[in-house]
Amino acid sequence: MLKEFGPEIWIAEGPTVRAAAGFHYPTRMAIIRLSSEGLVVWSPVAFSPELGSAVDALGTVRYIVPPNSLHDTFLAEWQQAYPDAAILAPPGLRRKRPDLVFAGELAGITVPGWQAEIDVVVVPGNRITSEAVLFHRASGTAIFADLLQQFSPGWFKGWRALVARLDLMTRQTPSVPRKFRLAFTNRDAARFAVRQILDWPSKRVLIAHGTPVSKNGQAFLRGAFRWLIKS
Repeated sequence: MLKEFGPEIWIAEGPTVRAAAGFHYPTRMAIIRLSSEGLVVWSPVAFSPELGSAVDALGTVRYIVPPNSLHDTFLAEWQQAYPDAAILAPPGLRRKRPDLVFAGELAGITVPGWQAEIDVVVVPGNRITSEAVLFHRASGTAIFADLLQQFSPGWFKGWRALVARLDLMTRQTPSVPRKFRLAFTNRDAARFAVRQILDWPSKRVLIAHGTPVSKNGQAFLRGAFRWLIKS
């Protein structure tokens, strides 16, 4: 149920979810174990007792981290299962989900308890969503939700397959979808944030939708965001 992705980081695959216009997406979460033995649950997938038991075997859930305002489908389930865990809100999610209790903001700062273990950069200035990108130092993993995506050519059918191809979602390697590129209203702010991400010594890149990058992560990210840095 949990697969080790690197030192002190695990991933779990979740169910497929449907989004606007009938598009469907696979889901993936990450669990990071801090030196304090506390756990950070990133982009939680559907909760089940079996998944909860597997997570509990790693440590105590201290933080639940939705990476953007789109990845909120299963948050209520996890808050009910772990009422003492702190949910950190990325930009826009408090307004969208007044039913949830948030302990703080995920706003491009080092969260107390994460010092020297996890870095956060929020990529702002996008009409779709502002995404909080994480870097787990122990494993050298940069963690993305929707800013990078990749689907196999047969994942979508009919007209959705054509839209996905035009949206750069079915390339051989993960790419920033065209809709996100066009939705940046403040490219200077986004460029400043991405440059911070490119400075991370990333070995791996984990994404919610698509095949993770297992080596040469920093070089991959420089290529994936060249269109923004050079513009």
